[in-house]
Amino acid sequence: MLGRLLSPRRSRQFHRLASNGKITLLCLFLTVVTLREDLGAGKSGTPEKDLDEIRDTSSYIRRRAEPRRVLEDVPVTTQGRRSKDTYVSGSNSYADFDITKILKDDDDGVDEFQRDPSQPYSLGPKISNWDSQRSQWLKKNPNSPNFIAENKPRVLLVTGSSPKPCENPVGDHYLLKSIKNKIDYCRLHGIEIFYNMALLDAEMAGFWAKLPLIRKLLLSHPEVEFLWWMDSDAMFTDMAFEVPWERYKDHNFVMHGWNHMVYEHKNWIGLNTGSFLLRNCQWSLDILDTWAPMGPKGKIREEAGEILTRELKDRPVFEADDQSAMVYILATQKEKWGDKVYLENWYFLHGYWGILVDKFEEMIENYHPGLGDHRWPLVTHFVGCKPCGKFKDYYSVEKCLKQMDRAFNFGDNQILQMYGFTHKSLESKRVKRVRNETSNPREVRDELGLLHPAFKAAKM
Repeated sequence: MLGRLLSPRRSRQFHRLASNGKITLLCLFLTVVTLREDLGAGKSGTPEKDLDEIRDTSSYIRRRAEPRRVLEDVPVTTQGRRSKDTYVSGSNSYADFDITKILKDDDDGVDEFQRDPSQPYSLGPKISNWDSQRSQWLKKNPNSPNFIAENKPRVLLVTGSSPKPCENPVGDHYLLKSIKNKIDYCRLHGIEIFYNMALLDAEMAGFWAKLPLIRKLLLSHPEVEFLWWMDSDAMFTDMAFEVPWERYKDHNFVMHGWNHMVYEHKNWIGLNTGSFLLRNCQWSLDILDTWAPMGPKGKIREEAGEILTRELKDRPVFEADDQSAMVYILATQKEKWGDKVYLENWYFLHGYWGILVDKFEEMIENYHPGLGDHRWPLVTHFVGCKPCGKFKDYYSVEKCLKQMDRAFNFGDNQILQMYGFTHKSLESKRVKRVRNETSNPREVRDELGLLHPAFKAAKM
């Protein structure tokens, strides 16, 4: 019949094509039979299961061909756990791992330096000509000036935390928020930042750990004009406020406080040392030398605490702390130190969180960033919360953490707004868009002037 429909030539081509097709189908059938014998039939013996098994086998072969990533097998016990003679934990879960195994310090056999207890404590060798040494260094290094612009000193913000993880499960997360907050402010205001996790002097643990660090940084960085110490539990809540540096041209030590509370009433909370500015000069080294001797832990600190409680108004009974010691030094040696100390209360270099955080919504409604004072505080300090500790103080854990979240988001909103976002609320981690995208991004208004700040000190 095909011969009648097709020409002889077309007919021969068709018969040849049919023959080749039969051979191809036969080869395919034999291949499937062979694979079924080698791999076994699928679970139900269906073609779909056969295809799945062929795919899985091919994937397995490829994996076996890859380079091995494990360099050494770890011995396994009969219960399926790694043996005890290896440091690797048997669990792959961080929750099950004993963190103390890696936190234990190895004994290198070298004894730590022991101070002669008969000698008074000092932060280091006495230096009497630092102003001269620093001046010579600055002249020899003109590319590292101590002022980066007119009335804009080179500033180093210093903060830190313990070398060990926090004592509570969420503390390290709040330390991360705190340092992120500080990095944001410093980036906007041309301030360098130093984060410390090392205890430089075991005798000066606790409140006093900052003093050896501050002295070391002042001497190591003569290019820095002001060192800004800030506790880890303090946050910037006014990202637009520029410190009025020109105001302190004749002063070396700036703390939040009140003259009458320190010099007249000797009140132990007349100033705060959780956030302060210290000029890099001989005067500052001298006051550090005067400040430090009350700090060594043990008998010295305990006896100094008794003196401070007796001499300062309303101070509870506890060991000497750096803040009380500074109040005592200024109140009893005003003639020596008072002229170079500026107790600032025009803006909040330190702002007590208990009277600020609940008013954030009111501030947003009525005021704006850049004020720095009670209307929009520069710094909100969570005194007494101890986010990295065990919360032994007066305030509840829930209250502290909720208020710290609000303060972080309050400051973070000022960063996010530059890019068209904000937190959904001061309690929320989630963000929302507050500005539509545009094909002309350079035309977007920078309302707070934070994208490209001028770094000009405020005129008082």
